[in-house]
Amino acid sequence: MKKLIAYCGLDCEKCDAFIATKNNDKELLEKTAALWSKLNGTEISPEQLYCEGCRMDGIKTTFCDNLCGVRKCASAKGFETCGACAELEKCPTVGEIISNNPDLKKNLLA
Repeated sequence: MKKLIAYCGLDCEKCDAFIATKNNDKELLEKTAALWSKLNGTEISPEQLYCEGCRMDGIKTTFCDNLCGVRKCASAKGFETCGACAELEKCPTVGEIISNNPDLKKNLLA
């Protein structure tokens, strides 16, 4: 499995926060912060979006580092991703994310 597949199956290499961090693209960080603020109904600053990948060493978005229930659960269980968990099919936490993007499950089971 690619190291840049997040615990939930998202591909970090396709994430605007990751792309902006890797390219030091402050304009993309600002655009992403504005979009994510609107989508999440809360203020998100560009500084909160610096990220080098969910499962990589280094900086993560504020959400991924501190608030993501999927990341906390899989990490606590010692799993590389949720794809290693026997509860994947019935898990409400990662299930909600997968229901919005079925390709994530493919990434987890690859």
